[in-house]
Amino acid sequence: MRQRGQRVRRRESRESRDRWMITYADLITLLLIFFVVLYAMSSLDQEKYGNVIASLQRSFQTGSGILDGSSGLLDGGNGQQNGSGKDSENGQSSSTGSPTGQPAASAAPSGGVSAGTDGGSGQAGATPGAAASPSPRELAFRQQEAKLADLMNVITKYVKDNRLGDQIFVADKPQGIAITLSDRFLFAVGRADLKPAALPALRQLSGLFRGIGATVSIEGHTDKTPVLPSSRYADNWELSGARALSVLRFFLDRESLSPGQFQYAGYADTRPAADNATESGRQKNRRVEIIVLRQLQEE
Repeated sequence: MRQRGQRVRRRESRESRDRWMITYADLITLLLIFFVVLYAMSSLDQEKYGNVIASLQRSFQTGSGILDGSSGLLDGGNGQQNGSGKDSENGQSSSTGSPTGQPAASAAPSGGVSAGTDGGSGQAGATPGAAASPSPRELAFRQQEAKLADLMNVITKYVKDNRLGDQIFVADKPQGIAITLSDRFLFAVGRADLKPAALPALRQLSGLFRGIGATVSIEGHTDKTPVLPSSRYADNWELSGARALSVLRFFLDRESLSPGQFQYAGYADTRPAADNATESGRQKNRRVEIIVLRQLQEE
């Protein structure tokens, strides 16, 4: 009798030690299901995404557990847990998949396909082409980019035809189309009054800016050489700002362009384009940049 009691106690002791494996197995199963759901949700297939969401909704609406053998997510015996694909084949939406007959909440992402809809039957709430259609603002940006490309082509042709390649430079920069005008082309030394020879080119630019629909920034720059004591300007800050303002005044007063389309600034020698140690570098630094910015004007 003593030996039989000892065997019973050993068996009970072994079972109590191994009981943690049940909880561990349940945890591993739940983690597996969790990552499978995450993987399914990361897919770009909108139909598959909708099916997973609909299946989760039906599982939660039943009020049953997932691993208890009832109508959970992995229960294939009910016919409704795997029924999203079957409902699609029968031409019926699976969004009404509650066992009580009550309609399920919509699970379709914004602009996507509604849950349980057969994507191959052409009855999706929004086709992939419609979901990828550009917004009105994106269309406006595309139209502006086309205008900027045309602007650069026209200015480049104008510079080439009039042999102004050493006075006007055009570049496509990340912030926009930059038109750089040398100070020798625009102004006399130490002055901010426009030369008459520069007016035709500025007039040509004003005609292009009239319908561009973008903000135009006019920026004055100088080299590091201080202004002469006899100058009317206190320093290079005033000189660079006055030169940018002269170009702006031409567009506003003589060409009657909209003031809201422009902005101007003077940067003195703080943004050099070349080395100030050489004469050629200083010449490149004395400039006015007209930048057609890549941004839409606020209505």
